[in-house]
Amino acid sequence: MGRARIEVVLISFLKGTVDNITESTVELDVNGTGFEIQISPATAERLEAMGDQVTVYTYMYIREDQLALYGFSSRDELTLFKKLITVSGIGPKAGLSLLSVMNADDLRFAIVAGDVKSISRAPGVGKRTAERLVLELRDKLDNIGLPTSGLPDAEGAGAKGEDLSSDAADAVDALTALGYSRVDAVKAVKRAAETGAAGTEELLKKALGFMV
Repeated sequence: MGRARIEVVLISFLKGTVDNITESTVELDVNGTGFEIQISPATAERLEAMGDQVTVYTYMYIREDQLALYGFSSRDELTLFKKLITVSGIGPKAGLSLLSVMNADDLRFAIVAGDVKSISRAPGVGKRTAERLVLELRDKLDNIGLPTSGLPDAEGAGAKGEDLSSDAADAVDALTALGYSRVDAVKAVKRAAETGAAGTEELLKKALGFMV
């Protein structure tokens, strides 16, 4: 019989002085009490840039054999993290891993766009888990200006549909064939379309100018 898992948020944020920080943890001195918080390398970089006094938004993870605090530099990251770990196969470590390879906005975009390839770059997140993540969350995330209809499915199929024209979809497919990730390709083509570019060739040329 599996061990029961209880998840309770008892501490929503901590404000204090950084006593020590590594790629995976930060020790925060809050009025003389030290808290060890699990973080991602990306969060560590942002906290270091803030200086000694920081606010860390936290999630408390409780199991029979584990009690841990996971921390983030913004409420937005914390909110997305909570959604990620509702997906079967994605625990706190995988959630942190996902937020290390992409920031919150890019990860939401990748999920909505069905960019399994980009999502599965996160250590510990394979293709099947990435596909499950897309399937379970793409309709549950906040609107980020990218419609779910007309976008690639979890297998990364062509993005044909009323919200993304066939010319735009062809431009996206051409960019991915050149080796760009689908999420970056969709972003670039959407930006190109916003400039007034039309037709596959014009969209592709304009979109290439936005690729980094």
